[in-house]
Amino acid sequence: MAKNALQAQLLKAGLVDSKKAKQISKQSQHAKRTGDSSDVEVKKAVAEAQEKKLEKDQKLNQERQQVLEQKMLKANIIQMIKQHQITDIQGDVSYQFVDYSKVKKINITQKLYDQIVAGHVAIARLEENHDLSYALLPRPLADRIDAKLEGFMVVSNDTADVELATDDPYAAYVIPDDLMW
Repeated sequence: MAKNALQAQLLKAGLVDSKKAKQISKQSQHAKRTGDSSDVEVKKAVAEAQEKKLEKDQKLNQERQQVLEQKMLKANIIQMIKQHQITDIQGDVSYQFVDYSKVKKINITQKLYDQIVAGHVAIARLEENHDLSYALLPRPLADRIDAKLEGFMVVSNDTADVELATDDPYAAYVIPDDLMW
């Protein structure tokens, strides 16, 4: 009766499956009839099952921890964007940019427009509860956010990144970024 109780406990704990439990039971009955003691084998099988379960649990915990850290990082970045966004942006000048292969448009002041074109201000995507909005951020903060987790910055103009080809026949004709059609 004690062995059956132990078997039930092992099954309940998930350390042994029912097939393995039956096999161990048959081995112990065989050992009783023949006089051989296979308790060592049973203990070894139980220890092996415990090790496998422990490894599986540790791996699952690691994956959960990584997902939790990603969520925390994303929440921290959203909080940083909300705290440091430029609030007085309403104006008459429209700035158009591409986000998710769609052209988006925001109305801003001329001063902010010039700062975006010069690369001093960046536009960040702010997704919350499936609601998409955009925030204007100072360039140093935008660079820090982009270094932590990519995917938030939509427009981040940098004039130093533009390289002209040496054999370009139109290299002398620079087209300004703020060209209005």
